[in-house]
This record gives sequence, structure tokens and C-alpha cells, in this order.
Amino acid sequence: MQSNKTSSGRFFEHFTLNEVINHATPRTITAGDVALYIALTGSRNPLHCSEPFAQNLGYQSAPIDDLLTFHIAFGKTVPDVSVNAVANLGYADVRFLQPVYVGDTLSTSSQVIGLKQNSNGKNGVVYVHSTSVNQHQQPVLSWVRWVMVHKNDTNAPAPETTIPELPAFVTAEQLSIPAHLTANRFDQQATNGQFYWEDYQAGERINHAAGMTINVSDHSLATRLYQNNARLHFDAHLMQSSTFGKRLVYGGIVISACRALCYEGLENAISIAAINAGTHANPSFAGDTIYTFTEVLDSWELPNRSDIGALRLRMVGIKNMNSADLAETKQFNSYHPNVVLDLDYTVLMPRKGNK
Repeated sequence: MQSNKTSSGRFFEHFTLNEVINHATPRTITAGDVALYIALTGSRNPLHCSEPFAQNLGYQSAPIDDLLTFHIAFGKTVPDVSVNAVANLGYADVRFLQPVYVGDTLSTSSQVIGLKQNSNGKNGVVYVHSTSVNQHQQPVLSWVRWVMVHKNDTNAPAPETTIPELPAFVTAEQLSIPAHLTANRFDQQATNGQFYWEDYQAGERINHAAGMTINVSDHSLATRLYQNNARLHFDAHLMQSSTFGKRLVYGGIVISACRALCYEGLENAISIAAINAGTHANPSFAGDTIYTFTEVLDSWELPNRSDIGALRLRMVGIKNMNSADLAETKQFNSYHPNVVLDLDYTVLMPRKGNK
């Protein structure tokens, strides 16, 4: 007798506009998660590596890396939103609301804010607004993403098309700056960074020299760390019959790789305050080597803060091609085939008067 106790997950026709989904499996973050994240990414931000450095900035201890928090919170949504994804397409209005520490437990919920069936009738795009809270029910992170999801029943009627209006970026006034954060005791020797907020100008481009090859074991282990069970990342047998013929690397792994590669040239970026928009321009696969460059989009003074400022940056990830060799990210209104990530984000950085 066949059992029907398992679920194959939601397909596009299963989503309803404005429904709220409470995702399973709250996750308590441990020191092991932090160490494994460093092992997988090589991240060197002292705020997440050094207790004394973090405490000098006013934190109770070293907070969890912003992107590790994001990936773990994101992973909670996958079984209900994107386990049957064709691809995760983009992000907007990502706000890091307060620090997360070892021992904190994250729970996540999502609201469906948009639906659009594609013209082929085989899949559609789902827009969700997700919020992650800690064990005290305090919001620590919120974001919007949109994902292309397969239909299981291609004869199921298409929903009314609803595409949400999303902000172009999170303004300086909307950034959540921890009340305890102070750069008055910023330790420049810990970062070895020579440049401060005033040293960056809108329009400049930083070609980060290093590259990082994504191995099969790297992306498999990292995606499991985030408990992201999307089939396109794990099921090689299934993906043999896909357009790509093999598994895709979770886009968050590319984001983390690029962020780690950006350290040279942005050593004094304390933390990520927001992700304004993001596009996974082309897929990445095991064996790809990732390079990146940064464009400075804007620099903002922060209300009532003389010790730190904000930089709005564009981080572009490129596969199998040195960043200095890529002059234009788009060709004929489409992304260059080697561009895998185009991320608009905002970081906090100390000002010169506090060095």
C-alpha cells in the first residue's frame, strides 16, 4: 500500500495572493555554524571574527555574519516557497534590523505579495515578503524576493497578475543602525584598511583581484548548512533532464563568495545595513571560479552620526573571467554571459575623524 504522507512541496498553482506562510524548523545558531561559514567562504570581517573588536564597537559579542543570518533565514522559506523553483530571480528591500548572536533562535514567515504566470503556462513568478524574528519575537531581518516556480498541473488556471511595487533602495533614514554601535574605538590595525567613508567617491570602480572556485563539496555543504532543500541544488538525477543538465549553485553562495572577495578595498566596511536590489543574472555551477568588482553608487551621511557613514555599493560577480577584463556588464540589454550576480547593497563604514 502506497503512503501519501510526504509532500512534493508547493507548485505555482498552490500560491494565493496575500496568504501568510509560517515556515517550519526554528533554527538556533551555534558557534559551529559560524566556524563552518568561515571555512566555506573565507570571510575575514573582524566584526564577526573578533570578540574584542566587536565589543570596541559597542556589541555585546561578535555578531553573526549578516549574510549567514540571511542565508539561514532564507533557508527556512525554501520548503514552502522555492523547493520546486526553476530559479531564484532577485531580491529587494532587504533590511538588517538588529544584530544576531550565537544562541539566538530564528523563525521565519512569509506573505505572498505578487503572482504572475509566465506565457509558456509551465511556470510562474511568486513574490514574497519574508520576516525573521528571534526567540523574543523581535524582527531581525526582512526581505522581498521573487522566484520562478514550476507548475505541477499546467491546466490549472492562471491567477490574476499582481506585481508589487518595490522601492529602488532603502534610504539612509530607513536604515536600522544599532543604538550601541560606535566607531570611536575603531581598531584600524584589526582590518588593515587604509580607506574610510570619505575616501570613496560615487562612480569609482574597484576591481578585486582574487578569485574563488566553487567546488561540488563547497556548494553542497553550504546549502545544507542553510537547510535549503531546493531540488535544483541537490538532485543531480533530476537536473540531468533540465535545460542545464546539472545542479545549479544556490545564488546565496555566490553572494557570500563575492562579499568575501570584496574584502581587499573595502576592509573597513563594518557591516551590511541593507540589500537594495539583486539579480542572479546567469546560473553558476560547480567548478566555476568567481571574481568580482565593486562600483560606488553613493555615499550618505547618517542622521545624528558623526562617527560612521553609509556607502551604497554595486557588487558584480563574474564567473571564469577576471573582473578587470569585463568592461560592460550588459550586451544588447542582456547581461554578459559571465555575469552571475548584480547586487546593490549598503554598508556602514567609520569616518576619518574616528581612526
